Amino acid sequence: MLAVMTAIQVQGLEKSFKDLKVLRGVDLEVERGSIFALLGSNGAGKTTLVKILSTLLKADAGTARVHDFDVATQAGEVRESISLTGQFAAVDEILTGRENLILVARLRHLKNSGAIADDLLKRFSLTEAGARRVATYSGGMRRRLDLAMSLIGDPPVIFLDEPTTGLDPEARLDVWQAVKDLAEGGTTVLLTTQYLDEAEHLADRIAILHEGRIIVNGTLAELKQLLPPAKVEYVEKQPTLEDVFLSLVGAKKDN
Repeated sequence: MLAVMTAIQVQGLEKSFKDLKVLRGVDLEVERGSIFALLGSNGAGKTTLVKILSTLLKADAGTARVHDFDVATQAGEVRESISLTGQFAAVDEILTGRENLILVARLRHLKNSGAIADDLLKRFSLTEAGARRVATYSGGMRRRLDLAMSLIGDPPVIFLDEPTTGLDPEARLDVWQAVKDLAEGGTTVLLTTQYLDEAEHLADRIAILHEGRIIVNGTLAELKQLLPPAKVEYVEKQPTLEDVFLSLVGAKKDN
């Protein structure tokens, strides 16, 4: 039996596709209510790991438990406990934002689907756009709607596979805030990303997956201690490109 504070536990996970070994004995633990960032370049095995944890793939060896359920022998219970948001927003462009949310709520056999939709639209700053077809949404709005849809049913564990790929700087910040809000509400978030700044801004713990293995796992402070301290010199602080961009265009919502 897992400790109460452990939401995800992986031991010795292996996966190959023919002669290609993608995962070579992955071990990791994720605490409940935390944001865990999994860093890695393309082909490192991040998406494969997420697919195994969400029961979309079967591992060749090793064990994995999510919300205290074994992904191999209790797949149904795992699916009821999780939500998966992939690299591209899985929304219906013909429907309005509100209709997308109502559809998912009904598919989950939840009562008061309209109220659930309205609450999530408000939570993700999409109320004004709720009656518009999703085809008119910007990329950031689609991603926020996708995240809102993943929260229907209040899953305790959410997998976000590179959630900000292709988004502009404003949209990325919106998604970052949404992810922080999820963890503050008690949701466990496992986030895969190639963006180092994303992991630095969001994660309680960070692991680096390289060639199918976890090569380091720790807090940001712990990872920084792996390198020698930098020589301290006075340097006038300059605005970042993100500061310049946001000061020029302003922070906008529902556009």
